[in-house]
Amino acid sequence: MLTELSRESAANRRPGADIVSQALASNRLGVSSVVFFAVAGAAPLTVIIGAISTVYAVVGNTALPLVYVVVAAILTIFTVGFVAMSRHIVNSGAFYSYISHGLGRELGVAAAFVALPAYALMQIGLFGLFGVVSSSIFAALGLSVPWVACALVAWALIAVLGMLWVDLSGKVLGVLLVAEIAVVVVYDLVMVANPREGVVSLATLNPAQLLTPEVVAMMVLAIGGFAGFEATVVLSEEAKDPKRTISRATHLAVLLAGLMCALSAWAMSVAAGPGQIVAEAQREETNLVFSLVGPHVPNIMITIGYLLFMTSIFAALLAFHAAVSRYQFALGRERMLPSRWGYTHPRTGAPIVGSITQSVLSLVAILAYWFTGADPLVQLFGYLTVVGGLGVLILMWGTSASVIAFFVQHPRLENIWRGRIAPIIAFFLLSIILFATVVGLGDVLGLSPDSIFNWAFAAGYAVLALLGAGWAAIIRYTRPDVYAVIGRGVERRTVFEIPEEPRPHSHAMAFQSHYPSDSRDLR
Repeated sequence: MLTELSRESAANRRPGADIVSQALASNRLGVSSVVFFAVAGAAPLTVIIGAISTVYAVVGNTALPLVYVVVAAILTIFTVGFVAMSRHIVNSGAFYSYISHGLGRELGVAAAFVALPAYALMQIGLFGLFGVVSSSIFAALGLSVPWVACALVAWALIAVLGMLWVDLSGKVLGVLLVAEIAVVVVYDLVMVANPREGVVSLATLNPAQLLTPEVVAMMVLAIGGFAGFEATVVLSEEAKDPKRTISRATHLAVLLAGLMCALSAWAMSVAAGPGQIVAEAQREETNLVFSLVGPHVPNIMITIGYLLFMTSIFAALLAFHAAVSRYQFALGRERMLPSRWGYTHPRTGAPIVGSITQSVLSLVAILAYWFTGADPLVQLFGYLTVVGGLGVLILMWGTSASVIAFFVQHPRLENIWRGRIAPIIAFFLLSIILFATVVGLGDVLGLSPDSIFNWAFAAGYAVLALLGAGWAAIIRYTRPDVYAVIGRGVERRTVFEIPEEPRPHSHAMAFQSHYPSDSRDLR
């Protein structure tokens, strides 16, 4: 089959012919810009103001600072194998591409069918939070602005920025993120400098708390605060020196997000008092941080905090929009989606069709929630981001398995720690967290025990994965040329070059040396 395919391809195009309709804008992003995209996706200020207060209030356990440290450690171990694979595979398809290399093309397309709705749901859900927060800020200024109007303004800005140069978006995110981190640091210092009990307490850092039964549930909630760091590899084709840039940016993104969340969770317990932090969180909810720092800082600092809370959400919207549109580009480039999705803007290099598609879907969802009168905070933000986060966790779990498989096939590419030990540990730990997430998803969403949605979302992802694998199987027999390049298209060329006059003794060696991972599954 491969011989026939190669001869047909060689007859119709030159060696190394382009399989990409248009190329993304290459050599645009340095380490700092990629970190901005990744950390902005994790939205640290949004997590600190919203998620940490919620976990304290809902779970009622004070081990949260340590839980964030543990989750950051787990994701750091996952990142070891993840970025090791990024040094050998540069593809904006990220999880889709990695899984197709490690576990086969069918499972790779299955991952793509999970990734598209997962990232789309997370981005769309954030419009609900942005609308509510912005509306409340205007209300404090004496203006009555409906949440949908605020959401539509953000939507318009995201739609425009998504079509422009990726480094421009990186600069916007950089400004917003630096200001966001500065406020987080100031708030943390203020809270630690003003302890409730008159002395800085380390009680919430006691490792014995990790043995309590609530810790697993807290880890399920905490891991959602890191969603977005993995988007570094989505930008790999637009990065400067991607093999180094993506590795450094991914490690920095995990460490920065984990450090900020852990320190802020501890600082909040110091300011409220370890024994009172749960009650304070239940009373103040998302206003907890502002109530703790309010008595000790000028009002302007609280106002800035609210404004940066809003811009933090906007930064996450922009980061997830970039991730979704590039996933669509990768699939269009390799014709798993219609080829138009593989087009980029002729001047900016942005994935134009993918960006427009995500903008249209977002607009439809915003207007649908508004027309139906649904709660934008609970039913738009809460439901969609949690369900999207479940999809991202599934992708991380599948990718950790694919990293193991990839380096088992190619053991000489990395040392035993990066290629074997770290990926196996990550797979084991992520399996536990994924199982706990699927089992406890209904509790996270606040559903009744008999609700169909306790299991419907996980089942929905399973169905999507089966559809993706089935579609790849159909492509294998109906369009073998398309099947051959699933997850392989980078740098505007095919993954293997076809000599004009193949020589029996050199063809196999040339093929394997050009892309050794395909020697197994292209038979």
